[in-house]
Amino acid sequence: MTLTNIDRYDESRTSTIGQQAVVIGGSIAGLCAARVLRDSFDDVVVLERDEFPDRPVVRDGAPQTSQPHAMLEAGRATLEDFFPGFSADVQAAGGLQLDMTTDLLWHDQGGVVTAAPVEFPALYASRPLFEHVIRQRIQQFPDVQLRGNCNFIGYNHDADEEQVTGVQFRDEAGTNSTLDAALTVDATGRSSRTPRWLDDHSYPVPEADAVTVDVTYSTVRIRRPADEQNGVLIAPEPHRPRGAAMLPVEDNEWDVLLQGLHGERAPADRETFIEWADTLPLDEISHRLRDQEWVSDIHRYPFPASVRRHYQALDRFPDGLIVTGDALASFNPIYGQGMSVAALEALALHHKLTDGLTNVGHRFFDRVNPIIGEVWKIAVGKDFVFNQTTGPKPFGTDLFNRYVAQLLHRAHDDSKLTEAFFRVFRLEQSATSLLHPSIAWRVLYPQLGGTN
Repeated sequence: MTLTNIDRYDESRTSTIGQQAVVIGGSIAGLCAARVLRDSFDDVVVLERDEFPDRPVVRDGAPQTSQPHAMLEAGRATLEDFFPGFSADVQAAGGLQLDMTTDLLWHDQGGVVTAAPVEFPALYASRPLFEHVIRQRIQQFPDVQLRGNCNFIGYNHDADEEQVTGVQFRDEAGTNSTLDAALTVDATGRSSRTPRWLDDHSYPVPEADAVTVDVTYSTVRIRRPADEQNGVLIAPEPHRPRGAAMLPVEDNEWDVLLQGLHGERAPADRETFIEWADTLPLDEISHRLRDQEWVSDIHRYPFPASVRRHYQALDRFPDGLIVTGDALASFNPIYGQGMSVAALEALALHHKLTDGLTNVGHRFFDRVNPIIGEVWKIAVGKDFVFNQTTGPKPFGTDLFNRYVAQLLHRAHDDSKLTEAFFRVFRLEQSATSLLHPSIAWRVLYPQLGGTN
C-alpha cells in the first residue's frame, strides 16, 4: 500500500470518540499520531523522555537524527494534508526543495542514473528541523499537550476487560504519576517495552522478523556554498560494501554520511573519513570534505538489523492500545523511509478511528500491515543483494533484485526507467509497478523498447 492506493486524510470524516488519548514518544511517529488523535479526542498528551527543545537540535534519545534526511513524497504529501503549508514551513525554516534526479547524483549499478522526464521535488533538511516544524504546528493546537522529561513506567490495565486504560510515568518533577486514556499509543521506537509487557500480562507476544545487515554510519556536517544545492548518493554494492550520501540541509551546510555493511566499519576519525571517501566511485564527496569547513564532530551510529513485529497476527491484544513507528517496524535508514512510514501509519490510524475504539488495535494493525509490507519488500529486498545478510527473505527477492539491478543499469541512459524507479522509491507506487510490461520491455529488451 503506497500513496496512490491509500485514502488521503479527511478531517470531515472524524468525530469525538473519547475524552483523552496519550502518546508515548515525541519523535515524528508520536507527533503524527497526536495530530490525528486530536480529531477524535478532547485532549491529547504526548509524553517524551527527552526535554522538548524550542529549536532544531539532536535529542539524546534519537542519536540517528544526525544522519542526512530527505522527505519522500508519501511522507511530504501526507504531512501537507495534516498540516497545510508544511512544505512552505520547512523551506521558511531553512530547508530546501530540490529535484531528486536533477539536483542529486544517484550512483547505482556502476553509474549515475539519468534525469527523469518529469520533476521529482523532495524536501531536504536535517531531521531535527523536520521534527521542529512538526512540533511547532502541533503546539498550535490547544488540545494537544507536549510534556518532556517524562519517563514511561507501564500501562494501567483492566485485566477483566482486557483493556489498557492509561499509563504510569515519572513526571517532570520526578514524581510517579498516572494518566487515564481511552487510547494509548506506543511510539517509543525500537526499544519499545510493549512486547515484554504483553508477555508479563499473559498476552501473546508478536513474532519478530530480524534481517541482519550489520551497518555502521558515520556522519559529519560541512559548509556548503550558498549558491550550490546539489547532492550525491552512492549506493553500496556487493563488490563495494560501502555507501555514501551528501545531502544539502539548512544553514548552507551539507550532511555527509559514510556507510559500511557486513564488517566494514564506518570511520570515526577525520583522516580515515577522508580516506574512505577517496575509495568511492565519485570524487565529489572527497573533494568537498577537503575543500569545505567541517562544522561538527563525526557522529557514528550502528544499525545491526531491520526488525518487523507482526502485531497483526496476534489473536489477542488489549483494547485501548496501539503500537506505531519503529516500535512496529524499523528499516535500514539508508533508504530514508522512516519518516514517511510514520506519517502513513498515522494516516491509517485516522481512518480506523472513524469507526470508533472497539477493537481498534487489531483494525489498525491490519490496516498498516500492507504499508509496512511494501516498504519491507523494498528495503529488506535491497539488503539481500549482499550474501552476508541473514534473516527471513521475502519470496522472490533474489529474482526481483536481479531485475531491479538491470533496471538501474539501464536507467543510466533511460529516463523512463529512472522515473519508474523513483516513483517506487518515493513510496508513490508499489514495487510491482516496475513489472508493468511497458517497463519490463525497456529493462529486458532495451534495443527494442527505446530509451529516453
